[in-house]
Amino acid sequence: MRHETIEKNINLMMVLIILAVSIGGLVEILPIMMSSETTEPAENSEPYTPLRLAGRDIYVREGCYNCHSQMIRPFRSETERYGPYSTAGESVYDRPFQFGSKRTGPDLARVGGRYSDDWQRLHLENPRALVPESNMPGYPWLNDRHVDPELITKKLKTLKLLGDPYTDEQISGAAALVEGKTEMDAVVAYLQGLGTNRTNRR
Repeated sequence: MRHETIEKNINLMMVLIILAVSIGGLVEILPIMMSSETTEPAENSEPYTPLRLAGRDIYVREGCYNCHSQMIRPFRSETERYGPYSTAGESVYDRPFQFGSKRTGPDLARVGGRYSDDWQRLHLENPRALVPESNMPGYPWLNDRHVDPELITKKLKTLKLLGDPYTDEQISGAAALVEGKTEMDAVVAYLQGLGTNRTNRR
């Protein structure tokens, strides 16, 4: 009888559904939010340098995450190909995180240092010059655009407000570090840093 009462009263049913979903969501989310493994940086992880931060933002702007994930799953097939599996603490300084759910191209979580800067530049300019079967588009215009020093300074200030451990000295010196750098320089710096400061790297 109670079941029929709930089914016939749409308002009551909606309230109970919302209540059930809310409780289930809290049970799933709260333990993760309270765990230091997901909220604290992994050992040796550091916030992005100004040039790498600019590169990360260009990477996001160009939609690279649509084809490249940055999350190695804990399966043998993944760890043998890409290196140690990813942990939540590695992505503490990523806003937004770059886990991804689709791989048209390889995972990039541990790509830093695997190729030279020159290789990365040529690959970004014309992927098929290095990988003939690649369907990745080229990004030659990154050589013609420059990083905005003033914008990077503002971004570091904002990230500090959000809890990233940038010092006042790092923020005041950020503009000088990216002055005259192209967007290509920035993306290459970002890629070359991926996975290089992790204690669980291979």
